[in-house]
Amino acid sequence: MRTTASIVAIVVGIVMAVAGVITWVVVSTTLSEQKIVVADDASCLAGDEVDGPFSAYCQADVIDQHTKNITGGLTYAELDREDPNRATAMDSAFLQASLFTSVVAFGVAFMAFGVGIVLALIGFGLRAPVRARDAQGHHTATG
Repeated sequence: MRTTASIVAIVVGIVMAVAGVITWVVVSTTLSEQKIVVADDASCLAGDEVDGPFSAYCQADVIDQHTKNITGGLTYAELDREDPNRATAMDSAFLQASLFTSVVAFGVAFMAFGVGIVLALIGFGLRAPVRARDAQGHHTATG
């Protein structure tokens, strides 16, 4: 049973770690292909290419600031249906949601990688010989 558990932990751990890396690369590449650059007036990472979780967050934050300046601090739902800024607020909400979704995807990818590494380490740990004690209380290695 211990051998089976160790093999399962190692295999699942490796699969999760690889899936985490692949997810990170796909999300990063997809964002990078959009050629988005964090606005120069952003409070963080101004001028940086949006290709990771921090730059995506910073760009979403500055989009929110710009939108509030345009709409007088009102959100899409708070604007009158006839307000000419309503379409801008709607586009802003969509852009922010997309960027925040990518931030979440980066987080999940990182978590999958981390949990995968821990699972693989546990699996390798289970494969190590068990140290048992003999009748006199001395440690002996057993398989």
